[in-house]
Amino acid sequence: MKREFLKQDWFGPFIVTLLAIVIVGALKPSFLSPFNIQILLLAISVNALVAFSQMVIIAIGQMNLSVGAIGGLAAISFAGMMEIWGLPWPLAAVLSLGIGLFAGLTNGLLCAYTGISAFVITLATLSVFKGINLGITEAQPFYDVPEVVKWLGNATMVGPIPWLVVPFALSAIALWYLLFRLPLGRSVLAVGGNTHAAELSGISVPWIVVFAHSVSGLLAALAGIMLVARLQLGQPSIGDDWLILSFAAPIIGGAILTGGRVSVGGTCCGVAIVAIITQVLVLFNIDPFLVQVVLGGLILWAVSVNRIREVREQRKAAAGAS
Repeated sequence: MKREFLKQDWFGPFIVTLLAIVIVGALKPSFLSPFNIQILLLAISVNALVAFSQMVIIAIGQMNLSVGAIGGLAAISFAGMMEIWGLPWPLAAVLSLGIGLFAGLTNGLLCAYTGISAFVITLATLSVFKGINLGITEAQPFYDVPEVVKWLGNATMVGPIPWLVVPFALSAIALWYLLFRLPLGRSVLAVGGNTHAAELSGISVPWIVVFAHSVSGLLAALAGIMLVARLQLGQPSIGDDWLILSFAAPIIGGAILTGGRVSVGGTCCGVAIVAIITQVLVLFNIDPFLVQVVLGGLILWAVSVNRIREVREQRKAAAGAS
């Protein structure tokens, strides 16, 4: 039982997260101050939704380069509906989530029924969604965000725990339950693990692809809406820097790029590690642009670890078969 626990995908990233918190907290006591914890949790809450959006696509063995463009389009739609049309924020949020869902659905339909690589499809839709974003905003932010939205984006529930933790936690639980407790989620992982075998078992691969991309678009839109609340304005550049993060966190958390294996808990730990690294660079007055360098190194390290694990499992399977 203990050995199986240690083999969980999330266990390694979880230990790294704990060690990072202890070491940085010892070197810089201000790292564990209530204010800094609040800032850290705000970053994790938004970034986890970004990572989940990519994680669902990695689960089917594809990639979504338009995650940031979808999130940015939903974000400026949310802010614009409230400023220009005067819609109440709950209605604007629902409509913006619908935009994200539709964008993801479009990606899924194109990937499933054209036979074109998801890389090419989402690269093209990235440009389309970003173009719509800039066409709507004319590269100018929407500033007139209701006070209640600003409050929700920065207020705390208990101590330093912000309200934005709630949608993050609910999304994490829902994703975990979907992927590992429901037949639909197992079908998603089956398609990522072996598409041909999934087809032979009666799974509709096109439907699963469309479903995964739709969920991805919905999660990206939610992240965009949350970021509007956090930043207190609808910035056209929202989502521009999401791509590397969206891959880094799931891979650090144990996801395999070829599909069929992801970890919700591991992805959360991956997001936490990235957030801690960013905070450390700020606390130690290190050039923040080095974050991209560190993330690239972490991705290479995580992919290498996953590849070593795959090779070992293949050798064990071959030895067992012989």
